[in-house]
Amino acid sequence: MALKVAIVGLPNVGKSTLFNALTETAAAQAANYPFCTIEPNVGEVAVPEPRLDALAKIAGSKEIIPARITFVDVAGLVRGAAQGEGLGNQFLANIRDCDAIALVVRCFEDGDIAHVEGRIDPLADIDIIDTELMLADLESLERRLPALEKRAKAGGDKEAQATLRLALLAKTELDAGRPARAAKVPEEEAKAWRMLQLLTAKPALFVANVDEASAATGNALSERVAERAASDGAEHVAISARIESEIALLDPAERTEFLEALGLETPGLDRLIRAAYHLLGLQTYFTAGPKESRAWTIPVGAAAPEAAGVIHTDFEKKFIRAETIAYDDYVRLGGESGARANGRLRAEGRDYLVKDGDVMNFLHGG
Repeated sequence: MALKVAIVGLPNVGKSTLFNALTETAAAQAANYPFCTIEPNVGEVAVPEPRLDALAKIAGSKEIIPARITFVDVAGLVRGAAQGEGLGNQFLANIRDCDAIALVVRCFEDGDIAHVEGRIDPLADIDIIDTELMLADLESLERRLPALEKRAKAGGDKEAQATLRLALLAKTELDAGRPARAAKVPEEEAKAWRMLQLLTAKPALFVANVDEASAATGNALSERVAERAASDGAEHVAISARIESEIALLDPAERTEFLEALGLETPGLDRLIRAAYHLLGLQTYFTAGPKESRAWTIPVGAAAPEAAGVIHTDFEKKFIRAETIAYDDYVRLGGESGARANGRLRAEGRDYLVKDGDVMNFLHGG
C-alpha cells in the first residue's frame, strides 16, 4: 500500500530543509522568506529496513526492493489561511489526499532566520495550524450539510443518513474547538469517515525541529511538543533538519561515524518513518527469493488474503493459502529450505493474521 505524508508547518520552521534531507534532493527551495515552496514538492524515499538486507543475503536475491513512502512538502501556512491569507486554500488542497500530516514546528533559536509570528513558541504554532485546518473543515462541512440532509430525508437513503451522522459528529468536535480526529468513530464506519476527507481527521505526527546541539536529547521546547502530542493522541519525534541535511550527503560509512559522534543511533528519517508507521497502524512483511527480496506495507491485523492483495488484486481474489515463516526462523535456519526441514514453515489459511516480519509466499488460483 502506498503511504503519503504531508509535511506541514508555518514558514521558516525548517520544512523544506527537512524535505530536502528526507528525499536526499534539493527539489524544495529552502529560503528565508515565506512561501518559497509555491507548488507542492513530492519525493519518494525507501523505508529503512535492515531485515531486508539479511533476507536478501540468505535468499541470494539479485535485487532488493524496499517499501516506499512519499513525502509532500507543501507551502507554509500562515494565520488566516482558511480565509485565503498567504497561499490559503492551495495549501489546504495539497494535503487532502495524504494519509497523515507531519506537523513541523520550530524548536530552535536563530536570529538570522525570522519567524513569521515574531516569536519561538511551538505550541502556539500548533494551535495556529490546528485552527486553520479546523476552520477549513467547518467550511467544507457547512457546504455539504444541506445536500446531505436533503438526501437523508428523501427516500430513506441509508448511505446519506450514515454520512450525515458522521458529518454532524465531526461538526460537534470542530464547534467545540477540537480537531475531528478527537471524535469516537465506530470501527465499522471508519471507511465512511475517511471518505469525508476532513483535514483534522488525519492522524498527526508532531516533528520538533531542534538545533544541532539538541539532536540527540531534544530540548525544553521539544519536551513541550512531546507533552502536547501525548495529550492530543499524536506521535512525536525530535529532529534537527540541519543535521539531517548533512547526513543525507554522506556515504553509509561516514553516516555511521557522524551519527555516533552526535550520540544518535539512527538518522531522523528512520525515527520519523517508524513514528508514521506506528501512527497509522502499519507493519511490514517480506517476500524473498533468488530474483528479489521485497518489503510490503500492510495494516496491523491484516489477514493473509489482504496481504496478498498488496502484491496483486488477483492474489487476494483467488487466494488459496500462504506459506509463512517468521523472520527470526528464516534467518536462524538459513532460509526457506531450512525452515521447511525444521517444521517452521507453516501453511496458513484465509483467517491468518499476518505478523510483522513474516516471510510469505502466496498460493492462488489461476
